[in-house]
Amino acid sequence: MLRLKGVMMIVIGSILWGVTGVIVEWLLVNTHLSTSFLLTIRLAFAGIFLLAFLLISKKDIMSVWKTPSWRYQLIIFSIVGMLGIQYTFVAAIEESNAVFATLLQFSAPIFVTLYVSLKNKKFPPQYQMVGIAGTLVGLYLLMTNGSLGNLLVSPIAIFWGVGLGLTYAFYILYPARLMAEWSILMIVGWAMLIGGVVLGVISGAWKPDEWLLLTQDHAALMISVLITLGTIAYVLFLTSMKYISAVEASILSSLEPLSVMLISAIWLGTVLQSFQLIGVLLMILFVTWLSIGGRKINLGRKNTKSLKS
Repeated sequence: MLRLKGVMMIVIGSILWGVTGVIVEWLLVNTHLSTSFLLTIRLAFAGIFLLAFLLISKKDIMSVWKTPSWRYQLIIFSIVGMLGIQYTFVAAIEESNAVFATLLQFSAPIFVTLYVSLKNKKFPPQYQMVGIAGTLVGLYLLMTNGSLGNLLVSPIAIFWGVGLGLTYAFYILYPARLMAEWSILMIVGWAMLIGGVVLGVISGAWKPDEWLLLTQDHAALMISVLITLGTIAYVLFLTSMKYISAVEASILSSLEPLSVMLISAIWLGTVLQSFQLIGVLLMILFVTWLSIGGRKINLGRKNTKSLKS
């Protein structure tokens, strides 16, 4: 029953997160809200909601601030990881669409693999090379529909897409010790709040111009839905990791781009061409291959250690 609970959490969380990408695209197209203002509101309020939930649950949300080393790690993760991934994601949507931005997240394992290889001064294992090659082929088809002279997205969109992959890789790698030591929800809550406040200060979000746009019923409603669904998606995704393996989470999270494609097609009329669809399938398959391959190697090492002991 616990495993089923985890599966349901990751499925619902992935679908909800996919929905938020489409809502962001709708807001950018149909309102005059800027990327910075939209993200400031989204991150700050989502962070406040998560921290308030922890306070109601009688958790000590200030404990992480009492040790300088943890404090500095939290600040770095908040700005480079949380704010970085959120900003590049929304910027990629603004320059292309929700489908493209969501799929560019799948390039993160490539950067993770390259980082680990450089750190260890070793070439990636064969299964990783195959996974990287397959993912890049899928990405090529997504961006060109199989024709090199037919680039379907702008260079700026590709720039933000690469930035998304890099910041997502940082988001995966950097906070491992931080989240192992402290509550995941507390770290995410603080990271969202800090990221939102920092972006608000830099972009001047206190200015009244865009706040007036929130008086429009459709804008206020959609932002409220965006914050609510995004927060629920985070909670469900992170909580599911208690009940299912990382491999299962990786496979089931592929529902996110699939849900984005379906909702975008129905709501926004965004339809991918034939070779782009093949590219999407290849990216999902080979990113899953990378996850499964890494899991098998880790299990093999654990079994070897247990035999030696």
